[in-house]
Amino acid sequence: MLHVMFLEPRIPPNTGNAIRMVAGTGATLHLVEPLGFDLSEPQLKRAGLDYHDLASVVVHPDLDAALATPALASSRVFAFTAHATRWFTDVAFEPGDVLLFGPEPTGLPAEALDHPRVTDRLRIPMVPGRRSLNLSNSAAVVTYEAWRQQGFPGAE
Repeated sequence: MLHVMFLEPRIPPNTGNAIRMVAGTGATLHLVEPLGFDLSEPQLKRAGLDYHDLASVVVHPDLDAALATPALASSRVFAFTAHATRWFTDVAFEPGDVLLFGPEPTGLPAEALDHPRVTDRLRIPMVPGRRSLNLSNSAAVVTYEAWRQQGFPGAE
């Protein structure tokens, strides 16, 4: 199982879309507080449609607490940033890996990128002059690649 982690997400529809994505892939979505919204917000529910009951979503008080949970304590952690030099396609993803994404619009702060648990910093390739992809789109691109590498376990 893959773990998608959003550090301090700010935009409800992005998290709603991610809820739908993890429901479809069997991944777990980890949300690290503070959140920029209430989990009951209509925009979040609208984006996630009726997938909330089908998704595994865990809320953590901070990054250290999230990474210390038993399910993640020995996992590799990949931090996604436009400033990395290595592409996400250069990694052979494994079950249990954590895919860590930063808040909109700033991305991961230095303290998260430098966290001792971060295995590597990765980027999604884009044409020059573009700032970044949407958070939920970025998470979906990487999650589906990691799931593909593992043979799409659990898929029909």
